Amino acid sequence: MQIGIDSFAASISDPATGLRLEPVERLGNLLAEIELADQVGLDVFGIGEHHREEFLDSAPAVILAAAATRTKNIRLGSAVTVLSAADPVRVFQEFATLDLISHGRAEIVAGRGSFIESYPLFGLKLEDYDSLFAEKLDLLLKIRANINVHWSGTHRAPLTGQAVYPRPLQNPLPIWVGVGGTPASFVRAGTLGLPLMVAIIGGEPRRFRPLIEMYREAGRRTGHPSDQLSVGLHAIGFIGDTTAQAADDFYPGYAHTFTEIGKERGWPPTTRAQFDALRGPTGALLIGDAETVAEKILYVNEALGGLARITFQMGVSTLPHEKMLRAIEILGTQVAPRVR
Repeated sequence: MQIGIDSFAASISDPATGLRLEPVERLGNLLAEIELADQVGLDVFGIGEHHREEFLDSAPAVILAAAATRTKNIRLGSAVTVLSAADPVRVFQEFATLDLISHGRAEIVAGRGSFIESYPLFGLKLEDYDSLFAEKLDLLLKIRANINVHWSGTHRAPLTGQAVYPRPLQNPLPIWVGVGGTPASFVRAGTLGLPLMVAIIGGEPRRFRPLIEMYREAGRRTGHPSDQLSVGLHAIGFIGDTTAQAADDFYPGYAHTFTEIGKERGWPPTTRAQFDALRGPTGALLIGDAETVAEKILYVNEALGGLARITFQMGVSTLPHEKMLRAIEILGTQVAPRVR
């Protein structure tokens, strides 16, 4: 199992003080976090894509390219690329370029995004949410397979044999499909034979087992080998020297973030009781000391029928840079060896 980290480059005010790091300092800290993740032997680091004030990841390929020059082994990917609102030609060119800069360590996790700001920003209709993604994923896969592309669709001008350069070092460039809880998304990824990245941020992970089985069954019916149907998990998590310390450090920022999102989506305010339940033995949060988190990973792995990858989203809470670095160090030097 590969173990890594995802970040949204969050620039969130400290709920206790109201202070927020300047963007230049936050991005500098993020690059230091990726560099440390590489040094402690983690497998992958992903950068999300958002177009909101509280996130600095509107151009993930740029951040990943900067990280590529400071790292040697860690794989560098998106988490996710909001493909519905992007031009697949440019997405492929950006990540092919990243692949060359990183000597073959780039990946794309393509998804529709959980926020909707990108649709009006780029002149798109929200009612085309799914058809945009399906069509653009089809084009992205065509570009990956062919230098000269012949393609036509509804939402973009056709390609009539134009060449798309540069070509990546990896052939094929890895493309995962990022999904939430929509059954059709699981089936689509399986039918295409693409690896699946499942975001589980609440509830109990075992509830997703039927959806993952739908993915695997769709892949088998379409004739894709089982070893091609990899499943990864994107989960909220944090590690400290003790479980109590990890929970106490992470909760204030976590509660602030999800309460603010809840105001937009009609959720009630987040409580400590909810948080503690979610970090319990069967809940979605991976929070605790190294032993606790390693045991939780093994439980989730079994509950979901086997995972190829798990990535920790630590950045939904506002934490001092030193504590983030310590959590990354523990993940790489203590948790990952236990799981492996």
